[in-house]
This record gives sequence, structure tokens and C-alpha cells, in this order.
Amino acid sequence: MKIRNVVASVLLTATGLCALTAAAQNFPNRPVRMVVPFPPGAASDFLARVLGQKLGETWGQQVVVDNRPGAGGLIGGTVVARAAPDGYTIALVGQPHLTAPLLSKEPPWDPLKDFTPIVLVASMPNVAVVGPGLQVSSLNELLTRVREKPGFYNFGSAGVGSSSHFATEMFNSAAKLNAVHVPFKLLGDALAEMYGGRVHYYLFPLPAGMPALRDGKLKPIATGGRTRTVALPDVPTMSESGMPGFVSESYFGLMGPKNMPAALVARINADSVKFLKTDEIRTRYQQNGADPAPGTPEQFYKVMAEEQARVKKIIRDIGLKPQY
Repeated sequence: MKIRNVVASVLLTATGLCALTAAAQNFPNRPVRMVVPFPPGAASDFLARVLGQKLGETWGQQVVVDNRPGAGGLIGGTVVARAAPDGYTIALVGQPHLTAPLLSKEPPWDPLKDFTPIVLVASMPNVAVVGPGLQVSSLNELLTRVREKPGFYNFGSAGVGSSSHFATEMFNSAAKLNAVHVPFKLLGDALAEMYGGRVHYYLFPLPAGMPALRDGKLKPIATGGRTRTVALPDVPTMSESGMPGFVSESYFGLMGPKNMPAALVARINADSVKFLKTDEIRTRYQQNGADPAPGTPEQFYKVMAEEQARVKKIIRDIGLKPQY
């Protein structure tokens, strides 16, 4: 009886995989949902909408960007982890995809084991920005001012465990700064507090901060890339401005549920890479502070595995406890 059950199970699994492989050949024949685990206006939202539009045009099917913010990315990630591995539900994720489970008391999924990497989409520098509550015009001035009054100044973030939170913790550690963390759920709330002078500085993934920088409401004082960014050519890097060798960057990529057929992953990867290599997307991304970073699923997995090891160390060093 047990042997019969095992054989039946194997046959059902094989049948399911064959059906998915066959479906991959006709993909897509209905709209595709691209989950973004953060609200509109976030860097991941901008990247998803640009790439999703081009994929929709070539597929002849709409790519619907589905913002699912909450719990540091766990809510959006859960939507994808529980979806069928048929390519119709994918996600554009960044560092929070790795940090949220590390900060969860009972993680609902493993960021590597329960997902299929598809393609690395973009990398971008973080930009150090100050509001009217901190009248400085250079990174050196910021460092001097904050060091003079340990614990007096504060920095904002998109929430505990967000990429902006970890970027600033690394920045503060490297620069030996003691400042108070003020987390926000909505980008609009963080910006309002900065405009009002109540939040002093913030490290934005550059696309998220570009609208406010273009309006002149906030001041960029240094970017975290290895070289100056096309979007802010007159703003020096942190390495140029008193923190030699320091780099602060974020990345984002497409993932799907685990067990996606290799043929389907290859199809979405190839179509994404084709557009990410075009001058049109390169220009749109770079004007908003991001750089296309197309590659193989294996390369994306390697980036995530290395990043996971790095954020585990940060969590341990700053003593973060489970949040969700």
C-alpha cells in the first residue's frame, strides 16, 4: 500500500511539472501580476513600473504592479511564496526580502529556499539627504555636527529592517555617528517630517528621493556609489567627501515562487535582459538614480546569498530584535 502511494505521489508530481513546462511554452496568455512589497513611490515601485510596461508590450498582456506593503516586505513576499509557480505572480524585491524574515519571530518563508531567482534588475547608490532642520552643505559638515552632539540628531527610514534603515546603520557605524532612528511606514510621512525640520537626515535609495531633490525641498550632500551618478553629477560620492572607500548601494531583482520551470525562468529572464540593455530603459533608470544590472538567475542568487550574510552581521552588530 505504501509503495502504491509513493508511486502515485511521484506520478502526480511529474504530471504537475509536465503541465507547468507545457504552460511555459504559451506564457503568458493572461495578465501577469508583479508584486512590489512597498507602497507607490518607493524605488522598487519605480523600477517595476518601467520594466513591467516594456514586458507587457512585448508579451501582449498587461503586467499589473501590485503594491503590497507591510511587515517590512513579509506581506508581499507571502503573496508570491504561496502563488502557483506558473510565472503569473512574480515580485520585484530588494534587500528587505532578506532582512524581513531575519526580523520575524516566525518567518513565513525562507528568502532563498522558497523563491526562484529570475533576474537582477538594477543597482543604485544611496544618497545622504538633509532637511531644513540640519543646515549643512557637505558630508563633512554633517559628520562634524552629529559627532558634536551624540544622540541629539536623528535619521529617518522606511521602517525597521528597510534598506534605508540598514544603509544608515552602516553609514553611522563607518562614520562613528550616534543618532536616533525614526522609522516611518509611508514615504510621504517621512518627507513631511523632513520638510518640517523634525527629521535631520536620511539615506534614500536614489530613485525614491529624486522627486523631492528635483523640487529642491531636500538637499543631497553625498551619494554612496563608486562613482558619481548620472542623476546627480554635481553631488560628490561619500568616498570623495570624508569617508574614503565607503560604498552604500542597493539592488533590486525579479523573483518568483519556488519550483518555477527552468524554461519559464529563462523566458522571463531573456525578455527582461533584452529591455534592461536598451538605451531607453538605461536612460530612464539613470535619470532617476538607478543603473540597469541584467544578468543570469545564478548571478542574482549569488548577490542575494552574499547580501544575506552581510545583513545578518549588521543585525547582530546593532542588536536588532525580532519586530514582526
